[in-house]
Amino acid sequence: MREFDKISIQEISKNDMLLIIEALEYTGNSTKLDEFINLRDSIVEELSSLAEVSEEDFIEYLKK
Repeated sequence: MREFDKISIQEISKNDMLLIIEALEYTGNSTKLDEFINLRDSIVEELSSLAEVSEEDFIEYLKK
């Protein structure tokens, strides 16, 4: 098996990305494990930065 350090998310649909983000938030809140919330926040921060919009606007974009 080939090893890799990073994974590209180019082909993930908006709906799938929203589902991942919401699942991380739900799991973090349900389990009280900060790792899930931190990962959710990191993903949203990075993608909203790439899109050059606020995190709130990015989440709203995914919901459309």
